[in-house]
Amino acid sequence: MVNAGSGKQGPMNSQPHPEPSNRHPAALPSNAGPYSASDLPLDEQGRIYHLQVKPEQIAPDILLVGDPGRAEFIGSTFLRDVELEHEHRGLVTVTGISELSGAPATIISPLRASVTTSGMGAPSLEIVLNELVALNEIDLQTRRRKPSFPRLHVIRVGTSGALQTSTALGTPIITSYAIGLDNTGLLYEAPYPDEACRRLEAELADVLRQHSSSASRFYGKIQPYVARAEPLLVQALWEAAASLGVAAKLGLTVSNSGFFAPQGRDIARLRPSIPDLDSILGEFEPRLNGQRVENMEMEASFLLYFLGGLGHWAAAICTTIAHRRTDAFDSQYQQAIENAIRVALLALANLRRRYPDARLSG
Repeated sequence: MVNAGSGKQGPMNSQPHPEPSNRHPAALPSNAGPYSASDLPLDEQGRIYHLQVKPEQIAPDILLVGDPGRAEFIGSTFLRDVELEHEHRGLVTVTGISELSGAPATIISPLRASVTTSGMGAPSLEIVLNELVALNEIDLQTRRRKPSFPRLHVIRVGTSGALQTSTALGTPIITSYAIGLDNTGLLYEAPYPDEACRRLEAELADVLRQHSSSASRFYGKIQPYVARAEPLLVQALWEAAASLGVAAKLGLTVSNSGFFAPQGRDIARLRPSIPDLDSILGEFEPRLNGQRVENMEMEASFLLYFLGGLGHWAAAICTTIAHRRTDAFDSQYQQAIENAIRVALLALANLRRRYPDARLSG
């Protein structure tokens, strides 16, 4: 176990603060607008339809959480000078100022940040991410894409199930790569950020086929896609965890299309298409510097795939509250979640301090 709180070296120790590269250029939009009212719905106050907020109410540094109650908790506990607190369709959005510092730090780094609800699963997340990107990139008055706009830094803070026996309940997993079994990413064209993504997709498709029955209606049709977290944001999370004394692990995350059969749970009267999926993926060897497939959840894959394809920076830190190998569940996980929130906010503050004026072209 590589442990961020132990003082051991992190995932990118060759350079303390490596410079951004052009390894994954922003995708060109299919068109720059104007976008129709049906493609880009706004309410009578000119707010984006589902989140029901305006562009100036969202910061470029964003925490995403699935639970609206968690968004409210972060807003009330970690943000001051709150300028927005709004709920619509169960999607809570809060914008304010966070102030956190790590143990070795001599100053506190204020950061204007937003937290918003993604809902459960990639389909809900797809709506929220598109609206966040639209608020950042599109002039809602003209309905045209702006010539330039801030680069978003987005971190998902969530819960997950552990897949490795060595992972203790309550451990936050910092995602390096996400394996998407949710299908949402398949409806968008984004380039491979590296050859590891291409290799892993082919190998995982073969693994799933080997563990499926040839008589299955869906034999050979379940196609994973693989996305990479922004390495500089992963590094920032790792450093923040070490600074705060939070023991984290780095590894691959599986994002599933649901909670039960898609994550290997067999409680329905319909048989799973791929029985014991959690065990199969937990035993998969990704051949990435000793990393393992560490956890399962439902959103990280599309987050990394979609925002990475657009040139924005995204990452995920998900606390393990269920253990698939030991069949344990931690019902008292609030403190572990709070630790992950602190890590994510400190990572955003440190990264924005290093790259204060990062912009992308429309």
